[in-house]
Amino acid sequence: MRALNRLLIFSSILLTIPLFAQDGVRSIDYNAKTIGRAGAGIGWFDSPELMMTNPAGISFLPSSVLDANFSLFVPSLHFQNTLNNKDGKTNYYPLPDLAYVNKTNSDWCWGIGFFTQGGMGADYNLYNALYHDQSGNMIAQTYHSKLANMEGGPSVAYKFSPSFSVGISAHVVYSMLEFQMPYSLSPSVMKGVVNPQTGMTFGQMFSAPAASGGFGYNEVTASANMSDLSALSFTGKIGLAYKVNDQLSFGLSYTLPTSLTFKNGKATMDMTYQMNDAFGKAVQGYMAQNPGTSAQDAQLAVMQEFSQMGIDLSKGASDTYNLETKLKLPQSLGFGVSYSPILPLRLGLDVEWLNWSSAFNQMSISLKDGQNPNIARMLGSNSLNVDFPLDWKNAVLIKFGGEYDISTSFTVRAGYAYGQNPVPSSTLFSIFPAIAVNHIMAGVSYKIYGPVTVNAAYEIGLKESSYSSNPSDIASEYNGSMSQLSANVYHLGLSWGL
Repeated sequence: MRALNRLLIFSSILLTIPLFAQDGVRSIDYNAKTIGRAGAGIGWFDSPELMMTNPAGISFLPSSVLDANFSLFVPSLHFQNTLNNKDGKTNYYPLPDLAYVNKTNSDWCWGIGFFTQGGMGADYNLYNALYHDQSGNMIAQTYHSKLANMEGGPSVAYKFSPSFSVGISAHVVYSMLEFQMPYSLSPSVMKGVVNPQTGMTFGQMFSAPAASGGFGYNEVTASANMSDLSALSFTGKIGLAYKVNDQLSFGLSYTLPTSLTFKNGKATMDMTYQMNDAFGKAVQGYMAQNPGTSAQDAQLAVMQEFSQMGIDLSKGASDTYNLETKLKLPQSLGFGVSYSPILPLRLGLDVEWLNWSSAFNQMSISLKDGQNPNIARMLGSNSLNVDFPLDWKNAVLIKFGGEYDISTSFTVRAGYAYGQNPVPSSTLFSIFPAIAVNHIMAGVSYKIYGPVTVNAAYEIGLKESSYSSNPSDIASEYNGSMSQLSANVYHLGLSWGL
């Protein structure tokens, strides 16, 4: 019970820590021991992290065990487009995990654990063509994201025979989400009617060419800051474990999809720079149509025109909304095998299918209860519902690794993981560069005394570059842009057989 109490205290701390992933928005694995061999573990029954990868495998652990792990994730980011060629901010993300498995004398076995399930984040200061001062000098904007997913709860397994076991995990998922960046949308979202006699909407006016009295925009952009979003959900896993003998074992595992509804968020949408740009175009158009008019007189005339359209420029172009967002985590199906060709050498292979296409097809965003009458006038409502495109592709994750006992106390490990990049070029953008593909890992274990073992591993996500399509489905600033990601991850764990 003392070990379980420690676990519950640790879980409350865990919920305050942001976390980030190394493959899509999924962690490669969950403790230093298995990470050292590239995370191969679905068919390799030697760690409490099986509660995340194949809960049936905990039946074959030799004894009860408490496993604590700490990882430090250090990503390196770079973004390049026509205005930028910049590195992202270097962040250091702590990733703790804690798991306990209780072995009894019966065929039943149970465990409880809390794991940093995955996420993604980035921080940049980038230039955007819309953001400049009156002298034309570019003003850098904040680009920030954080998607943090944590998971934990109980697992149980039952041995139907000495060789075959079935297990399930019933886990709570807690997630946090933040975005801050210039957010571009089609002018068609502006459904407010400019003139009831003609039926022209603000969207049509903003997109119409200058010759037709419009501004000629293909997109309208607001400085978006979406924060305080959190979601609580549930997921389940079922696993099968078959141990042929001490040399060969197999595992099969399925994870349910997880629906996340992020609530209680706040979103600030500031169209000041967009409106300033439109105002400047309107002034230039007025002066072109009325030669000899001074700039000051043209500005007064345009202000009058905006007033007639129901836009009071003194009230600005910024609004704050109540925010709700929906997203999913993918279902997955994995198969694993482990084999020991000679006594001190063990090899493992995992192959996992991730159904990103059904999970990250879009992010639904709902903005409600806006207060600025100018924004409500242009949108035709004080609320806005949009589907942010993601269109991720299904991916396969392959993990291969091994370990070798140098002595009864010292073990070395190495492995390689390949994860297909699920992000299509059409929706690649700077602050969600989940494009890592190749990972190389190495690790060691040293038995300090009796049941206590220290595990350490080093993981490197090799540099990966990906290019956005032209045109981009996100915004014109990403047309043909390049995003680059690499990472160093340091893992340290302590395992205590009980």
